[in-house]
Amino acid sequence: MLERKEVAYEKTVLIGIITKNQDEEKLDEFLDELEFLTYTAGGEVVKRFTQKMDMPNSKTFLGSGKLEEVRLYVEQHKIGTVVFDDELTPAQLRNVERVLKAKIIDRTNLILDIFAQRAQTSYARTQVELAQYQYLLPRLTGLWTHLERQRGGIGMRGPGETEIETDRRIVRDRISLLKKKLLTIDKQMATQRGNRGKLVRVALVGYTNVGKSTLMNVVSKSDVFAENKLFATLDTTVRKVVIGNLPFLLSDTVGFIRKLPTQLVESFKSTLDEVREADLLLHIVDISHPQFEDHIESVNNILGEIDCREKATIMVFNKIDAYKHETIDEDDLITEKTKIHYTIDEWKQTWMSRIGDNALFISAINKENIDTFRNRVYKEVRDIHVTRFPYNNFLYPEIIIDEQNNE
Repeated sequence: MLERKEVAYEKTVLIGIITKNQDEEKLDEFLDELEFLTYTAGGEVVKRFTQKMDMPNSKTFLGSGKLEEVRLYVEQHKIGTVVFDDELTPAQLRNVERVLKAKIIDRTNLILDIFAQRAQTSYARTQVELAQYQYLLPRLTGLWTHLERQRGGIGMRGPGETEIETDRRIVRDRISLLKKKLLTIDKQMATQRGNRGKLVRVALVGYTNVGKSTLMNVVSKSDVFAENKLFATLDTTVRKVVIGNLPFLLSDTVGFIRKLPTQLVESFKSTLDEVREADLLLHIVDISHPQFEDHIESVNNILGEIDCREKATIMVFNKIDAYKHETIDEDDLITEKTKIHYTIDEWKQTWMSRIGDNALFISAINKENIDTFRNRVYKEVRDIHVTRFPYNNFLYPEIIIDEQNNE
């Protein structure tokens, strides 16, 4: 009988800075997220280092004293990987690597690594590889192993061409090739989208790990991969869904994240075509997350970048089963009530009240309020369909779906 192998996590430390644009509370939020990213990538965080600075040191990101403190800790505890919360410049990366003598990864590189692990299809792998090469190009140094050494050096260099120049040329050629490959796949996907007929298109959007894939499985009765890790889904999944007797297309898209690398936004813009061409967006929010309001803002910013901010949208507040609020003792006359003390009913009386019928509260994993969700989506899809095809009005009456008969 074969023994089960336990996953070996890399020992890592995290580094972030407090600046005039990022206070200690905001940094803690980012480092919490960075720790989850590190865990998703296969790392175990053993310590965090923070420093208060006006701006990052242009040469070493941290001050010399703090960097020496990190070096001693890394050396004493045999830390293999150091993860920075912000993107390092090529110079910072080289200098920090020289001092710490460990693997140095910034937030961008970490996210790219997770995407590379998660990419399943040829399309996703091509997108990720393009983003990785675009990140790598300005960071090539003579310290890197030659990219084509295994093929031999004869015929690989021009007269007087150095190894680093050869590497850069190889990377540029690869970037050009990948862009052409993506253009070809984009045309194929555009044709596929065009062949889907005139069905109403609904797209799930939201921050990463908010439960989009779980909701997709519940609504479409399909088996889309879902996991409690960041970026479990990279490829857009499209399913034909029928509520009552009304068919429509439902797509599950890649999750968004704060500080999303520019290279990935560019590479994955074609994936987001499903969002651009959707008639209705379902913006899924993990209401149990302490920073869910920041997540909403981040998603809205990216939707703005792809000109989708004004699309018809229903806000779906998921994971109500996991939501917990802090309580104030009746005898406590000092503690002031803040958002962390709000019940869900109290949240509904805040800015959420302005959304009206376009705010739904569900638990996808427990299928709580899913009947309300289906009815609301049915109504919105029906309105879009009837507007497009008025002569079909009698086919899809304004009814409340009987969930028991619809299962």
